[in-house]
Amino acid sequence: MQLSENTILITGGTSGIGLEMARAFLELGNTVIITGRNEQKLQQAQSQLDGVHTIKSDVSNPDDIQILYDEVSKNHPKLNMLINNAGMMLKVNLQSHSHSAQSLVKEIDINVKGPIWMVDKFLPLLKQNSNAAIVNVSSALAFVPMPVSPIYSATKSALHFYTLSLREQLRNTDIKVFELAPPGTKTELLDGFSAEDMQGSTAMSVAELVADLISGLNKNKDEIRPGQSNQLKFMSRFFPQFILKMMSKSVDDMHKS
Repeated sequence: MQLSENTILITGGTSGIGLEMARAFLELGNTVIITGRNEQKLQQAQSQLDGVHTIKSDVSNPDDIQILYDEVSKNHPKLNMLINNAGMMLKVNLQSHSHSAQSLVKEIDINVKGPIWMVDKFLPLLKQNSNAAIVNVSSALAFVPMPVSPIYSATKSALHFYTLSLREQLRNTDIKVFELAPPGTKTELLDGFSAEDMQGSTAMSVAELVADLISGLNKNKDEIRPGQSNQLKFMSRFFPQFILKMMSKSVDDMHKS
């Protein structure tokens, strides 16, 4: 697909993968709008990225999404690319019984409900514009769960299957649907996880990840699986019990703590 002269909305764009995406797309000559829940981080992003547009918005809140849509459709009616990048990842001990009902499903609200609500709200606007695309950011854990992060893994699997279905439903439209499934990446998302949790894997840099995204979009590659994501998908298909056992090694340490 064409990678310049687009108008692109990136959720969760104040740090990590989202911020690097914004930088890369600005350099390619696009109009870029980023969202985030933290006003201070939005201001920091604006100071780092010349020309970026920022809007405070929480994808887990449908009212926020309506306000976001109203602002974007008014000020950026040529929006033709939606990147659902906002997400959160928690280490959750399901045996501790210490979680509130709200905290247990917060990852679902942001990682699953958010993209579904965003697509539903912005799809009519995307349909009006050419070279349109939706990019859903899932995870390598969509293919193989990491048991110390059970809810996150489940949300990314849900997003993966939602994306497959969305692509089929939009097959006869001009909107392309892409999925980016990052492996472990050097972002704040991994701050609460140990080397044991990561099973010795080396986290990918955000610059490398976004370079793979740009390359995949340029080639119209529906499912973009950088680095170890390819390996995990292969292992999940042919050696599911083995790879699940490998990904489960740090569960015992969680129960001891």
